[in-house]
Amino acid sequence: MGSNNHCMNSDPGRSQPPAQRRSPFNSIKFFVLCHSMLQLAQLLVSGYMKSSIITIERRYGLSSQKSGILAAFNEVGNTVLIIFVSFFGSRVHRPRFIGGGALLACLASLLIALPHFLSGPYEYTASSDNSTNLCQSKITLTTSSSNQNCSDQENPTQRMVYPLLLLGQLLLGIGAVPIQPFGISYIDDYASKKNSPLYLGILLAVTSIGPAFGFITGSLMQRFYVDFDKLSKDEIQLNPKDLRWVGAWWLGFLVASCLLFLTALPYLFFPRNMPKEDGADDVEPKPDCKQQQTQELQEVSLLQFFKSFPHIALRTLRSPIYLLVVLAQVNLAALLSGLATFMAKFIERQFSQTSSFSTMMIGGVCIPMAVLGIVLGGVLMRRLNLSVSGASKLCTTAILLCMFTALPLLLLGCPTQKIAGVFPPSSGCGCPQEAFNPVCGSDGVEFRSPCHAGCIAIETDANNKLINYTECRCVSGLGYASPGTCGSGCSHLLLPFMVLIGLTSFIAAFSQTPSYMMILRTVAIEDKSFAVGVQHMLFRVLAFMPGPVLYGSVIDTTCILWGKKCGKNTSCLYYNLDRFRQRFLGLQVVFVCGGLLCFLLTVVVLRRRSSIEEPQPTESKEGYELVKDVERPKNVSSKEKEMNGIVT
Repeated sequence: MGSNNHCMNSDPGRSQPPAQRRSPFNSIKFFVLCHSMLQLAQLLVSGYMKSSIITIERRYGLSSQKSGILAAFNEVGNTVLIIFVSFFGSRVHRPRFIGGGALLACLASLLIALPHFLSGPYEYTASSDNSTNLCQSKITLTTSSSNQNCSDQENPTQRMVYPLLLLGQLLLGIGAVPIQPFGISYIDDYASKKNSPLYLGILLAVTSIGPAFGFITGSLMQRFYVDFDKLSKDEIQLNPKDLRWVGAWWLGFLVASCLLFLTALPYLFFPRNMPKEDGADDVEPKPDCKQQQTQELQEVSLLQFFKSFPHIALRTLRSPIYLLVVLAQVNLAALLSGLATFMAKFIERQFSQTSSFSTMMIGGVCIPMAVLGIVLGGVLMRRLNLSVSGASKLCTTAILLCMFTALPLLLLGCPTQKIAGVFPPSSGCGCPQEAFNPVCGSDGVEFRSPCHAGCIAIETDANNKLINYTECRCVSGLGYASPGTCGSGCSHLLLPFMVLIGLTSFIAAFSQTPSYMMILRTVAIEDKSFAVGVQHMLFRVLAFMPGPVLYGSVIDTTCILWGKKCGKNTSCLYYNLDRFRQRFLGLQVVFVCGGLLCFLLTVVVLRRRSSIEEPQPTESKEGYELVKDVERPKNVSSKEKEMNGIVT
């Protein structure tokens, strides 16, 4: 009793010197500002990585499957360590752990950019000397330079590129682990009840727009040539419309690492326990006492925690509504992870757009439309005061409408352009396998290189700049070829495609808030936080990790010409556009169908339950709810309740 009385009478705000009380690091408002900036920087890195994945693929000759593994690898460390974060909870100095995680993410961002500085200049298959691209009577002229490139390719530095990128992604995921959970719990502990929802709403908004900033940053960086720091302007021969163009993917990671470093510094000065915000309810325990009481309740060993974890998880997963809703969300999350990683590539190839423009479409159209859908879905649910049954019907309706907007996307596209020697296949002109410098013949047929077009001369302007390749023996008609790809001829379909994909994102996002509310209302009160934690863990294990890999593997099956270097396959040069569209967007339809089926089953289960059980209205703060809508596990021991507190 003595310790409790001492606890009740102590006031950290009054015991501190006046100067310390006035410090911004004792203000929860300043913490919210710092945390918003940190989350923006951290999510910017995450979004930027997805926006740059195709550029990295082209730069280092990766398959789409390898790109998918790279995109998903940050979830590995995140998934493994999130359980430990749940256990330690408020036992640790949360601000310092957040700052430490941010500094680790800063280091990881630098590590991802490191391969650019370890590698030599980007080498594409055609030389800057246009005459060497022409049809030669003796193609052995390129042998020595090819052998030199192969020896460079085999050096240890080049072999370390992909492992370095994977390690950077792994550390990036580990660094992100403490940022959001510790930040939200710290704000909830020391903000007044009145202001806490506002602060958390600000963080949610930043969480939503962070990836969009990442994609927009990626679009801007891809307008610069990858080696602009190593070559003069005159030495850069490619332009962004060239299929061989690689943007400055590494530059955004340097910018992001600087932002992470700056936003991490304030966390080293925030106290472990902060005075409660002005206007807090005086009947609540003071911050240091609240912390002390929490620690007393959580004096359980790590071994006991792991013993109880499977039991609590199984108890939560026994709820059919919870399980169905989570599986529906897993389907939608897998769809989202794949589209975020490869949609820019799809737009670039299908509609003959630059990588920069394609990335901007994702960050400027799809993500904002999805955020708007999430917000309006929450507003609609609050306005209609929907029960669990009403929320399940709203989710089902939204995903059904999403199906109708997604199906027409399969029809918006053009067939693969004619590529001599590739599509349809033919014997070609006996040029080197590694040659790749696309030209468009005057007859509308694309060739892999001027050599494949049989061109033996070039036409230049007064500044000795290439205009056309001439005297092309494989080109019918006028017999010349222009530098660059002929394109798919589908650019006019880009606008209706973006309208439909934006509408699909908007409608699908309507289900986000109602589905979360279904989860919170169908588990026992003591299991709510744990249920959300299990949900996010399943997202990572079943969606965010396998999703990009699955999409990448499917895209690889549509490749009709792989790049070659030193006898090994690199990234894909040409895709069968019909198969690309059908399989990439078809996979999207499969996941939408999976989500729709799960939401339909929730409607069926709730309807059966209502026909079996008599409605028993109970009054709550928000009005009347049906007991049948809430599944409460029976015989929950006090020890298990204590363990639930630790898990949250």
